[in-house]
Amino acid sequence: MGARILELDVALATIVAFAAFCLSASAVYFVNDVLDVESDRAHPKKRHRPIPSGSVPIPIAIAAAVLLFAAGLGISFFANWQLVVVMAVYDVVQLAYCFWLKHQPILDIAVVSSGFLLRMIAGGAATGIALSRWFLLVAVFGSLLMVAGKRYAEILAQAERTGEVRGSLKGYTQSYLGFAWHSAATILILGYSLWAFETFAGSKGLWISLSVAPFILAVLRYCQHIDRGDAEAPEDIAIGDRLLQIFAAAWLVILALAIYFPA
Repeated sequence: MGARILELDVALATIVAFAAFCLSASAVYFVNDVLDVESDRAHPKKRHRPIPSGSVPIPIAIAAAVLLFAAGLGISFFANWQLVVVMAVYDVVQLAYCFWLKHQPILDIAVVSSGFLLRMIAGGAATGIALSRWFLLVAVFGSLLMVAGKRYAEILAQAERTGEVRGSLKGYTQSYLGFAWHSAATILILGYSLWAFETFAGSKGLWISLSVAPFILAVLRYCQHIDRGDAEAPEDIAIGDRLLQIFAAAWLVILALAIYFPA
């Protein structure tokens, strides 16, 4: 844990990294929706998006994507060159996903998961804070849990027309995706627990150990959504599940107490 977010230079670098990813991620969504416009029009929910619905013309979407990519790279220079490199890698990988990798089973999950991981690496690059192997382990398998759960929900929802909307689903089975998200959840909980119980000592170690309880409850709650097949949009779960929010808030409060108010 860096515990340096209250330092002005670290906070400003974090804001720059956040803004850069917002811009680049928005550009990726524009590109992806342009390429998927026909299949999205056949999707019960995606057809209402601006590009499939026709409210945003395709030429305007392409122009906006170019500007957003340039802005994302440009603003990252306000932090350091390391953030620029991370942003460039993110852009290249995501464009490869839009044009090809999203149709390749396993690779599509890996690329989408890497997008979450690169966001965290960008934070470390921008602020100059080294990321521990435990942090990266939890980030990797937390990302994998969300993405595998998303694909699991999609394959359940499209059982009768698998692959029509997302080509990579042709390469998956329900049992395979179940194995993937079960494994990710197990390693996620194990990795966090090992970090919490082995890394710290004293009163801080006690608080960090206590944080394992709400963390596990939050993971189990999210897995409940995956198992029911309604994890196709993780952001909707985060916004709409009050119990999950309570677990997450308790986890954050305990971590804050451990970091900033150790006994």
